Amino acid sequence: MTRKLIKPDLIEIKKISKKDGRKKPPPPYKTHAENYYYIKQMNNKTPMVIELINGEVLKGRIEWYDKSCIKIKQIDEKNFILFKSAMKYMYKDPDFLDEVTESIKR
Repeated sequence: MTRKLIKPDLIEIKKISKKDGRKKPPPPYKTHAENYYYIKQMNNKTPMVIELINGEVLKGRIEWYDKSCIKIKQIDEKNFILFKSAMKYMYKDPDFLDEVTESIKR
């Protein structure tokens, strides 16, 4: 009695793995995550800290945004329109968050 080694056919395996020969499409270029973030911060009136490329730091709330600019309203009622290209980064104001948590604890 001779045993025959059963091997899978490689051509059939390749056909199954390709799934009709279509490649997975690349992810979308525009995810709209930035817009969602701005809208969320505007609606919550979250105090933000924005550091500019030149090292200057601005604190305030986001009033509105557009494709290339953001309008910031500071606590002393000054308004700034910043180009997004001039911003290094932005984050929620940790000093304000600490004050809020302390007032809640009292």
